[in-house]
Amino acid sequence: MSKLALFMPRIRIYLLLLFCLNCGANSAMAQSDCNQDPKIDKLVKQALLKFRESNFEKSLIISRTALNAATAVKDYCLIARSYNIIAANYNGFSEYDKSIFFYKKALFYANKTTNDSLKCNIYNNLGNMYSFERKQFKEGIICYKKAVAYGLKINNLKGVYFTNVNIAWAYFDNKNYNEGALFLKYINSNKKKYSDESTDVIVNMLNALYESQKNNFESANSFFLSAIEAGKKCEEKTDLSNVYLEYSKFLDKNNKHKEAYQALVDYNKITNDLYNEGKLNKASIAGISLELDEYKRQIDKIEGEKVEQSQSLKKSRIIVILFILISLILLFLIITLIKNIRFKKKHNLELLKAKEIAEEASLLKTQFISTISHELRTPLYGVVGITNMLLEEHKEISKSQHLSSLKFSARYLLSLVNDILQINKIEENKIVLESLTFNVLDEITVIKNSLSFLSQKNNNKISIDIDPEIPEYLIGDKLRLAQILMNLVSNALKFTKNGEVEIRVDLINVEGKLNYLKFLIKDNGVGIATVDQSKIFEKFVQVGRKDEDYQGTGLGLSIVKRLLGLFGSTITLDSDLGKGTSFSFVIAFEHDLAKTKSIIDEIEVDLTSNEVYKILVVEDNLINQLVTKKIIEKNNYECKVVDDGFAALKILEDEVFDLILMDINMPLMNGFETSKRIRLLGVDTPIVALTAFDKDEITDEAITSGMNDIIIKPFEPVKLFKIINFLINEKNAV
Repeated sequence: MSKLALFMPRIRIYLLLLFCLNCGANSAMAQSDCNQDPKIDKLVKQALLKFRESNFEKSLIISRTALNAATAVKDYCLIARSYNIIAANYNGFSEYDKSIFFYKKALFYANKTTNDSLKCNIYNNLGNMYSFERKQFKEGIICYKKAVAYGLKINNLKGVYFTNVNIAWAYFDNKNYNEGALFLKYINSNKKKYSDESTDVIVNMLNALYESQKNNFESANSFFLSAIEAGKKCEEKTDLSNVYLEYSKFLDKNNKHKEAYQALVDYNKITNDLYNEGKLNKASIAGISLELDEYKRQIDKIEGEKVEQSQSLKKSRIIVILFILISLILLFLIITLIKNIRFKKKHNLELLKAKEIAEEASLLKTQFISTISHELRTPLYGVVGITNMLLEEHKEISKSQHLSSLKFSARYLLSLVNDILQINKIEENKIVLESLTFNVLDEITVIKNSLSFLSQKNNNKISIDIDPEIPEYLIGDKLRLAQILMNLVSNALKFTKNGEVEIRVDLINVEGKLNYLKFLIKDNGVGIATVDQSKIFEKFVQVGRKDEDYQGTGLGLSIVKRLLGLFGSTITLDSDLGKGTSFSFVIAFEHDLAKTKSIIDEIEVDLTSNEVYKILVVEDNLINQLVTKKIIEKNNYECKVVDDGFAALKILEDEVFDLILMDINMPLMNGFETSKRIRLLGVDTPIVALTAFDKDEITDEAITSGMNDIIIKPFEPVKLFKIINFLINEKNAV
């Protein structure tokens, strides 16, 4: 049942969109500010028709033509309607981020008109996306309320009725049956006035869901049968398939397993008729062409601005004169600077020698840390891997305190190694902040879930309060932000018992595209004495530590302070003994929808496969061989292991593998040299370095030697299989 349920969101929204898009196609005629070019209007209607037939490819191609034509004549109504259908198509093949992006584009152009009916429909569609696909229920209800307001404004009571159907469904989907029942009551009382064949199916299904949660089996079953009967009479079958799926769940819940199976078979038959992989792939190709048009429009706009700037510069001779003067001044300053440098070089030989000695010492320190981390990570990989194997293969000892202690100790040592490497990277200026798109609430929720064990250990509660004014998408280094929050929250949980840790984020200022967020991590734990507060951000410093307590390495807050420095921020501490502690800081993140879309488009999609792949592991450590082979074979892959590079070259002469996992530090011939020789043999099998070295240290040499990717030991098996599947599918696609 779970496999088929994967198609549920697309089918649910599909029905809701059909009504909204159909209204959007007709409503524009009632507005005086819409030119309604007959040819373009016909194209929009054809695109809508193809969408209703689930022919996403044709719908996107026609929508693209209509959009280009509407843009040329600057008919904002037709532009908005085209974007509305484009967004619906993207939702049809589960590209939800792109779907929301194009709905917002549709709303942008709709707001340039007085077409309130069109705005009503687009808000309704956005409400569906946020409520059912993004699970952002509050945002969805806001959109629905705006849709209702526009519907009442133009006296479109049928549209208001249908929006109430959506709201009731959203509440039921959110398991809030009490609130949803209020809207269901309105729907039932106005059914004769405003309902049609399509909505009859859904209204009956909503009544069935409501009666089911009240355990009224007979009543619920009757409503489901009425919904199915109504669905069979409709030409459009997506709503009927939706009813079959919900009916199957209802029957299964009431131990009617045979009938539940039959309902599921009926659902599967309809969905297979409506959707198939080939159709969606063609639609995706059509979507790429449409997106290229979108980029071209942006480029044309930029080029136009460049032409205007160029013409302005030609008319301003004073700018050219100032440029020449500034260039001469800069040239003079550069010459002066060069002379000063030469002068200083002649008179500071001792300083240069001291600098060379310091750099040599720093290099030795870096090499020492790298060597130690490698030597520690290699056995830790074996310890963690064998511990996990014991826990999985021998369930009877899964609750053993000795095994738990062993796994905890290994994780602690790994954490210590990573902290030391992090401090060293920051001091060596080797960390560069990245620009990634992220959602603040999503990132903090992940942190909360990952620290649930620590919060339960001390009987603590973690509460989250996010300012609703913060944009949905921000751009910045979310990984470094997560590391800062993880250190601060885990610290608060360690020093708090039977209490609460609060994570609060407020939007305090907006300057252009920069949104300044204030983060507050507050606990009601033991607190920090005033005399110790100036010390806690130093390396390896711990305060208030008892011999029987575990307080960590003393590096966490030092890392936090240095990472915030990379963001151009500082941390503020407020604490009293026995009253708790609060840390706060402010970071500016960028909010740019166009840039966000570009980043999302560049994200590599993880390709998974059910095929059995053949993997070659080149590893000299016997324990690590055992662990790696066990992890691979557990995923039903075929695995062969060799001890060194020469053995790898020999086996590749006789056998073909889908992927090679290559250790770096091996006797006789290291992983880099082995990879070079494999490539010289003409073998193009993807090679992944499986090593304990830090990734930044070996990336250049790995690429040069012909390796495709790097994964650091110890690793999460999920990450390994994602890399394996992606590289194999990428190779097969060529």
